[in-house]
Amino acid sequence: MTLEIVYDDGDLIAVNKPAGLVVHRSNYVGPSEAYLVDLLREQLGGSISLAHRLDRATSGLLLATRSSAMAAAMGEQFMDREVRKQYLAVCRGWPEPTEGEVDYPLPGARETGPRREARTGYRRLGEIEVPIALGRYPQQRYALVLASPHTGRFHQIRKHLAHIHHPIIGDSQHGRGDHNRLYKQYFQCHRMLLHAWRLQFRHPLRQQLIELEAPLDADFSAILQRFEWSLPAVTMPPCLPSADPSISPNPSSSNAS
Repeated sequence: MTLEIVYDDGDLIAVNKPAGLVVHRSNYVGPSEAYLVDLLREQLGGSISLAHRLDRATSGLLLATRSSAMAAAMGEQFMDREVRKQYLAVCRGWPEPTEGEVDYPLPGARETGPRREARTGYRRLGEIEVPIALGRYPQQRYALVLASPHTGRFHQIRKHLAHIHHPIIGDSQHGRGDHNRLYKQYFQCHRMLLHAWRLQFRHPLRQQLIELEAPLDADFSAILQRFEWSLPAVTMPPCLPSADPSISPNPSSSNAS
């Protein structure tokens, strides 16, 4: 498998992670499975460290570095909430209001221990009513949502949308099995429809404001085309220190300055 490189400046790398690919070794997956970090090392050569993680079922932007020091610097930005993140999700129902925030504390990855602050902003980008009977309803409602997590809890977006009764399609842990099966049967969609779409952060070495975007894969794009949903030109207002206001003009360039 060849990974799609969205950005590479020699220090920092952004990969468009495919859905279903595990990012690194874990006790929860088989020994014969491929791991993104190993594939990236084979593809680019040299030492590679991950700056953060994405769930196995989630696709989209994942940052990696060529040194542990750079990974630590980027990890600190994530911990300090200095990185802006925007995700695309398809959920059951139409969230109301059309734009809002879910403020609901969540536990850790093991679902134990004290709950911690967790906030996710959302905006409804599109909606559709599908004439397919399910249960006692002759039609089903779905929405395309832009989600912006302000904290970084385990499965945060997935749990928050499920908490407001609008679970993500394809989510086997927090979603609805009947709607997941509907998408498989009628739309040939076999993945969770959650994509890490955009990231904005300050480059630890260059002090440049970087804004990256990862294209959708064929399955996610097919759903948007089928429902005639389009992606807006969403502006990400800077939330970072203004040491250098320049925006990376060509994120895919290997020598972006």
